[in-house]
Amino acid sequence: MRVVWQLLAVVLVSMVAGQSVAAAEDDPWATLGLGLVASVLSVYVYAWVVGRTEKRAVTEVARKGAVGAVGRGVLIGTLVFAAVVANIAFVGHYEVDGWGSYTGAVGLAGFMAGASVTEELLFRGVLFRAMEERFGTWGALVPTSVLFGAWHLANPDASLWGAAVIALSAGPMLGAAYVASRSLWLPIGLHFGWNFAASGIFSTEVSGNDTQQGLLSASTSGPTLISGGAFGPEASLYTLVFCALVTVGLLWLARRRGRLTLRRSKRADAAALAR
Repeated sequence: MRVVWQLLAVVLVSMVAGQSVAAAEDDPWATLGLGLVASVLSVYVYAWVVGRTEKRAVTEVARKGAVGAVGRGVLIGTLVFAAVVANIAFVGHYEVDGWGSYTGAVGLAGFMAGASVTEELLFRGVLFRAMEERFGTWGALVPTSVLFGAWHLANPDASLWGAAVIALSAGPMLGAAYVASRSLWLPIGLHFGWNFAASGIFSTEVSGNDTQQGLLSASTSGPTLISGGAFGPEASLYTLVFCALVTVGLLWLARRRGRLTLRRSKRADAAALAR
């Protein structure tokens, strides 16, 4: 039942936060403020419900080291997306026409903050942890990545191909970020850095969301496999390649730190042999 209560709490606060931010979409500064408030509130609700249902200190959202972890995640997410866009531009399918809207970027920062936090609390904080406890790291990484990809099918310009690429790229990468750090702050920062770079900086579509313009006035064109089409660069093969490289690096780090876990039955067998 604890997972049910956690899901209900996170989904409820996500819905309230999403509606609040959407209601202020015409005012970028209000969107920024509401997005940040929604992010903080979501973390507090998550910490409260997990602490109550699991009767433990909720270390995955501990304040200590949070700023540094979020900052590292933002840097990684921004650089990885920049690499994707640079490669699309290199083959002539991303062009910058000039400056876009700085106020648009402000509003997108708030919107993406709220979305990144609530999605990470739901997928890595609740679902991944619950599955990993029973099925181990690998047994949790695959289904949560698939669910994360399917989650994006509800977006206005969603496509099966785009959802599949997210399931194969962003899902594993964000799951690996959690495993390597055993903190939700790193995947939250990575998620935000990726989304804000895509929308607020490079002005591309984000997961088929019909995203408004950010800092640059730019456009993508060409085959979906290269540019991502209406879904945005997240559906590009370049996204698959660069996210896979980051995922491998994070999983290597997790393995080196001894943070990969076995499924429950294997852990029990290992404990029995150790006695």
